[in-house]
Amino acid sequence: MMTNLFSVFDPSTNIMNLSLNWLSTFIGLLIIPSLYWILPSRHNIIWNNILLTLHKEFNTLLGTSGHKGSTLMFISLFSIILFNNFLGLFPYIFTSTSHLTMTLSLALPLWLSFMLYGWINHTQHMFAHLVPQGTPSALMPFMVCIETISNVIRPGTLAVRLTANMIAGHLLLTLLGNTGPNLMTSLVTILLVVQIALLVLEAAVAIIQSYVFAVLSTLYSSEVN
Repeated sequence: MMTNLFSVFDPSTNIMNLSLNWLSTFIGLLIIPSLYWILPSRHNIIWNNILLTLHKEFNTLLGTSGHKGSTLMFISLFSIILFNNFLGLFPYIFTSTSHLTMTLSLALPLWLSFMLYGWINHTQHMFAHLVPQGTPSALMPFMVCIETISNVIRPGTLAVRLTANMIAGHLLLTLLGNTGPNLMTSLVTILLVVQIALLVLEAAVAIIQSYVFAVLSTLYSSEVN
């Protein structure tokens, strides 16, 4: 039962041993030409306002020490995660963000680049982060261990948080959907209402998780400057 349940996340669609599931990540390339219209549509105006709001927020988080243009990287990160999260809500489209292969590929290089930059250019500042201000001398060795562990697991927590949230909602929708054929006609209406409510919740989770991923990445970046 569990094997069949989790099989919906298997990247199994292929033609001549060429996996096609991951192509869902690049479907957005097909709609890019609409962005080059002379008169922007309402969709473009709304999206530009969202990006401007994110730019201001990330600038605030980075502070004065942040490099110019670095917000573009985090806005792009937010956009690609949001796009893939929403794609996964459509039937028969592979959810790439429900796999650690995708989420770790985003989180690990980002965190590693921050760490290398911080330890190479701001070594004393990085050492100071290992011992919070006001820590008693007797607790300093323990605090160094705790801070080091919490720093090392950051890419893992970023990746697992996004993956777990995507899997949990999709599994719940799948479980409820599989019970439909076995229910009485009167209960199917209730099931449809619950499914629609869960779909709205999943849409909110898709937005929130992409925002959380981008904001936490911005905070980790601000610590190494």
